[in-house]
Amino acid sequence: MEPISFAGEGLDPDLLPLAELADCAQAVVADDGGRILSYGTGAGYTPLRELLAEELGVHPYRVILTNGWLQGFGLLAGACLTPRKALVELPGCDRALRLLFDLGSAVLYADPAVDGIALEALRSQLSVTRRPALALFMPTFQNPTGRTLSVTQRSGLLALLHRPGTVVVEDDSYGRLRLDGEQLPTLFELSARTAVYSSSFSYLAAPGLRVGVFVVPDELAGVLSAKATDAYITPSLLAQATVFEFKRRESMESHLERLCAGLRLRRDVMVEALERELPDASWVVPAGGIFLQVRVPPGMNAQTVMSRAEGVDAYAENAHGGFPNTLRLNFGALGPRAIETGIERLGRAFAATE
Repeated sequence: MEPISFAGEGLDPDLLPLAELADCAQAVVADDGGRILSYGTGAGYTPLRELLAEELGVHPYRVILTNGWLQGFGLLAGACLTPRKALVELPGCDRALRLLFDLGSAVLYADPAVDGIALEALRSQLSVTRRPALALFMPTFQNPTGRTLSVTQRSGLLALLHRPGTVVVEDDSYGRLRLDGEQLPTLFELSARTAVYSSSFSYLAAPGLRVGVFVVPDELAGVLSAKATDAYITPSLLAQATVFEFKRRESMESHLERLCAGLRLRRDVMVEALERELPDASWVVPAGGIFLQVRVPPGMNAQTVMSRAEGVDAYAENAHGGFPNTLRLNFGALGPRAIETGIERLGRAFAATE
């Protein structure tokens, strides 16, 4: 039996622009190999920083490129915390949470609500505790829930948290992967470009490129660049130059159209299979991103379901600090046929648990 995994965070290789990225890599080595195959600034490949700065409406000094989002967040958290308080969503990214614990930070949690974040509960919490030094949120197509915060919720978060002494960090890694509806303003935009904006080309181009993007205030830019230099001397300039060439050719937008069409197909196939195979479970269809969260029927435990599953794997969130009645499924990592087969196997595991 061929194993099928919904547990990962990658993309189906069929969705990646492999041939064009290979051509971009070859072109940048030929054109600028002396620079990109040597040591460079810890802040990243200057042409890509300048291009992103123009798109985002900031000075290039504020743009820091890192070896993937998580490493960049680790550098930023190390600059802001060690070991002060941090605030994160519940549930949220387990890797970011482990990183905060490794830094010795005390972690506060923003509780969920039907419409996203329980803002009044958060207001009460902040009134009786020292303000966090850093607050991390993924407002758009959140990992693991797939949910998106409304503009009202985003403005409410900023009103509560975007104040002196607290660095608000927005992870917008999936924001361009919109499958339905209209784009919403980011926290970065709503804060007049003063909150920290972060993203990743792992989901916009290819996971293996490991190119993270951070737009930080002037006072943090030099600190973050120095920390990057101390950590790894220079990031992967070849990967960053490949992304630059891909964008310079204006290939990114047409690729994103194809990528979102492929993700929309896979999401819809998954939803149809869930309706057929797991009729007693519940979920909210995400408007974008790559994750769908399934709530198992009352009285069931997601970890127990997965212990009885054969030939299929999923992210049982109680194993990673999430809720024990939920599974996170990545619909972007597999082809449509594999998704259908995997959900059929998952349905058998549910039936064996009832």
